[in-house]
Order: sequence, then structure tokens, then C-alpha cells
Amino acid sequence: MGRSGTLNLAKRQLWNWICLLVVSMCLLLRPVCCQKCRIQRCNAEYVASFSPSGGLQEEVLPDVDYCIALRAYSLCTRRTAHGCRGDLVYHSAVFRIKELFAQHNCSSDGPTSSAKAPSTSKPPVVDVCNYESRVLASGPAAQQKKYGHCGLFGDPHLRTFRDEFQTCRVEGAWPLIHNRYLSVQVTNVPVVEGSSATATNKITVIFKSYHDCTEQKVYQATTEDLPSAFQDGTRSGGKGESLWIVEGSGGLGIRQVKIHARYLGTSIIVRQVGRYLTFAIRMPEDLAEENGGLQLCLHGCPRSEVIKAHVLNRQQSLRPPRLTGSWYGEDDGGELQPGLSAHVDMLERATTKCREMLQVEDVYFQSCVFDLLTTGDPEFSMAAFGALEDLKALPPSTLKQSSPRTPQIYNRGTIVIPSVFTVLVLLLLLN
Repeated sequence: MGRSGTLNLAKRQLWNWICLLVVSMCLLLRPVCCQKCRIQRCNAEYVASFSPSGGLQEEVLPDVDYCIALRAYSLCTRRTAHGCRGDLVYHSAVFRIKELFAQHNCSSDGPTSSAKAPSTSKPPVVDVCNYESRVLASGPAAQQKKYGHCGLFGDPHLRTFRDEFQTCRVEGAWPLIHNRYLSVQVTNVPVVEGSSATATNKITVIFKSYHDCTEQKVYQATTEDLPSAFQDGTRSGGKGESLWIVEGSGGLGIRQVKIHARYLGTSIIVRQVGRYLTFAIRMPEDLAEENGGLQLCLHGCPRSEVIKAHVLNRQQSLRPPRLTGSWYGEDDGGELQPGLSAHVDMLERATTKCREMLQVEDVYFQSCVFDLLTTGDPEFSMAAFGALEDLKALPPSTLKQSSPRTPQIYNRGTIVIPSVFTVLVLLLLLN
């Protein structure tokens, strides 16, 4: 019995060591056995290398580039050789590569990438009816292109493309924008009889025909009618939604219409505030500055029509040091002129009313107070609020191309992770 027990114990220990050896060999050989054959990826990269514009077979690369593509193809097959043993597609590819090397008289030694590759590929397809597509296709300099903002509101206050802020008289019809792409004209009428205060009661926007993107379209709004369509009854124009209108609400019950001209990179907002209208536009500066002449959005009001002017900072709103000033009937020294003390209560009431909607005492706040003092119409306080909302919706900015997502790059080395079952077997055998 003793000898039989010893023999059985020896057999069991031998069997355990054999199992341990087999499991160890499986773990060591697992990277080779389980490595995936990536010959399909090699084939795809090879096809893409000689058909960069989408696989058009009629386009043939020069022999020098063909040899480079073949060497890169051969290198790829060698890297995946261990995982492709016995794969018919792999062995066919290796055989075909040898034939192509001989056919094109290519050497196996040499570069596997071409510095001429960018010049052999076609430029990206440019959408003529998309301003950003046209500009970004023109190169890195497009990153410096800027959008400008122009707004007209209240009694009336003008913010130009050049970040100047003016309060003007400008009674009658005046051109805001006039170039070969777009024309905008406003008509201002007196608000109070016997006062120089005016406000906008009519806006006409003409989108001129541009290639096949759109035919000429005219939009016109008045205090009696804020339509959500062009004069021909349509709400869009051109191909691929190059031009369209959207109706919405601007808050506080203010009606508004947005017009988007994709082919110009331009957006317009027209609001109806009480009995009058406001206007705002965001437009590329290179388009806005193409034409000279009288354009309020580009050059501002004529000097004889200017009541007050400021130069704004594009990075932040202008914040005047005090609310008092010549806007409110004071001299340059800041002291109330004789006989104007009765207006102090009006100034306080106007300030309180404007502060209900405009918390920051910037130039829009001052415009609100100015409008209430000159017209006495509480609805004018909403004009400055709407103009500030338009500035937020259509801010001046720099055109920036969206950065493509960077793909995650993984280590191509094989990582061996033993399964839970294998670990348990090893623990049992070692006990």
C-alpha cells in the first residue's frame, strides 16, 4: 500500500506539472496565435494611396509614386505576416506584390511615403453657395476673416461694422448697406412732433442674385406688417437652402424675423418694438467693405446728423464712467444747466425703468435712458433690450474652422491579458 500510494502521488504531481506546462505554453503562444490578420487594411491603404480622389481608376499615378505605394504595401504585409499565416488573401497579396515590383521595375529599397502626396490629391469640393466653405477652402489665411455686426434701434442708435456707436437724427430714407450682394434701406420718421427724435418705421432688404445660389429676393417690413416671407410670398430661395426666413419671438412679447443667407455667411434680425422697428446684421467684413459710398453700417451717420458718438471695444461693452453727460441735457462739466433741474425726476424714472431689463450700465443702457427722455414712450426701453439680444445672437467674431477630432492612437504592440479561467487553473495547480 505504501508503494502504491507513493506511485499515485508521483503520477498526480507529474500530471499537474504537465498541465502547468501546457497552460504556460498557451499563454506564451497566445499573442502569435490570436493576432488578427490585417491584410484587408493593407489592401485598403494601398488602393487609397493610388486613388486619393475617391478611387477613380482612370487616374494613374506616376511610376515613382506607384513604386512608393508598392513598398508601403509590402511593408504593411510584412508587419502582419505572423497573424496571416495560412490566410489565402494574404498569400495572394504577397505573390501579387512581387509581380507588380517586377512589372513596374520597382526596387524594394526606397521611401514608403511621398512628399508629393498632397499635390496629387484633388482639393476638397467647395460649396459655392456656402460662404464658410468657400473661404476655408482658400487656405489658412481664411482663419483671420472676421464677421462684423451692425445694428440700428431706438431713436435711432447705430452700431457700425467698425465698432462705432452713434446716436443720429437721419430722418427719411437712408442706406445702411449697399454693395453688389446686398442692399438695406431704412426709413425713419419723427417720434414726437417738434422734436428731432426719429425712429425706424420701414426696412427694405434686397438680396441680389448670386450665381445659382439665389435669384433676387426682396424683403420689406413696416410697423403695420412684419412678414415672415419675401415679397414674392416665398420663405426661401436658391438651392440647398441658400436663403431662408424664420419667424420667432425675441422675448418680452417682441416679434422678430430672422433671415439667413448662407451663401453670404450673413444673418439678419428684424424686430417690431411697439410702433417701430429695429435692425441687426452679422456679415463678413470682406463683403461689407467691398463698396464705398454712403452706407451707415460701414461709415456711420454724416457728421451733421450725429448727436453723440462712441468708439466701442470689440472685446467688451463700452462702460461709461457716469450716466450723466450731454445726452441728458448737461454740459461737458457734468453740472446741470440752469432750468433743467425739473428733469432730474424724469432721469431717475427713466434710469429705473431701463434697469428693470438692462442690469449692466453700458452704452445700451444709456441708449435706453436717452430714448425714454426724448420720447417719453416706455416701449422704447425694449428697443435697447432687443438690440443687446441681437448682439448676443449675432456677435462680431473671427471665422474659425472646426478642428477635426483627433483619433485615438493605440500601441500596436500585443498586450497579453490572461483570462480569469486561466488564472484559476494556475492557482489550483500550484496548490
